[in-house]
Amino acid sequence: MVLAPGLWVPSAAMALLATRLGRAGYVTHVYAYRGRSPFDANVERFARFAHATLGGRPAHFIGHSLGGVLVLDMLNRHPEVALSSAVLLGAPVRGCIAGRRLGGARVGRWMMGACGPLWEERPARWQREAPLGVVAGTLPLGLGRVLGRMPCVNDGVVCVDETTVDGMTTQALVPCGHSMLVVSGAVGTLVRRFLVAGRFE
Repeated sequence: MVLAPGLWVPSAAMALLATRLGRAGYVTHVYAYRGRSPFDANVERFARFAHATLGGRPAHFIGHSLGGVLVLDMLNRHPEVALSSAVLLGAPVRGCIAGRRLGGARVGRWMMGACGPLWEERPARWQREAPLGVVAGTLPLGLGRVLGRMPCVNDGVVCVDETTVDGMTTQALVPCGHSMLVVSGAVGTLVRRFLVAGRFE
């Protein structure tokens, strides 16, 4: 199993989720990357990491926030990466209004680096046959609120409708803020359920 953290987030942020999944019998690996680096370069590094770490064995992929965008794009671009299932947690796959607002300031553009263009509106489609689950938070607690009122149901950073993927298997809404998605016990339970059954119910 491979986990990818979000922007500005160290790999250690995935430790609690990795521990919970480890207790369920999964061997976990965390892909560390520089979020301010060009997105396409991170996608290709991610693919190389998957090949080197998994050796062609099918695996589950879980990504939070920007890490979820990486998971989606890498698996779509690299169908040779063997896949069991994928779960995206609060991933702004269709762009991010909070990110666009942050990019309106010089310091925000510096903070986002080369990943800034990702926050523009864009389509998101799942091109693999393996199941894809999407988890979105509905508790508006996060950096996005500092940047102004968000005109949507959101987790404080990402709107629910920014997480939807054409072709996804299912979506679950949880009363969590953006950062809480990787530490919530309820989300951990949903993820384990999806890995086993390919659904959240």
